Amino acid sequence: MKTIKRMYKHLNWANKRILETLQNLEFDNHQARRLFSHILFAEQVWLARLQGKDSSRLPIWGEVEIEVCEEMVQKNEENFALFFADLDDTDLDQFITYSNSKGVVFKTSIRDILTHVALHGQHHRGQINAHLRANHVEPVNTDFITFVR
Repeated sequence: MKTIKRMYKHLNWANKRILETLQNLEFDNHQARRLFSHILFAEQVWLARLQGKDSSRLPIWGEVEIEVCEEMVQKNEENFALFFADLDDTDLDQFITYSNSKGVVFKTSIRDILTHVALHGQHHRGQINAHLRANHVEPVNTDFITFVR
């Protein structure tokens, strides 16, 4: 549980660093904002699934303004903190059943879902950095080792 919680501290830190960079751009990087919106929407979808809620009407891909991203960053951090407050080590290996966006049913452990969400965000933050670099903007260092230092 300690490692999972630390991964989410990193996730929140990294999201805030990306948010700050996107907020301070001189121009709107449409692709970067779309990817960032996707990260935040996916976090909401997976949390709904973890809570046993229907996620079928939640967007996974969508684009929202940076002000909405800022609200989502805060809300996602709060909602995962609440979820973790009721979770202990023995819960991590429980399996949950959920449907993906195409309606296909899967059964996955809470541990694997939480790991996926953290890695999924890091993957797309790397893509955001590629878009920033292509537009002559310094990429954002969201490396875990930077976070722990």
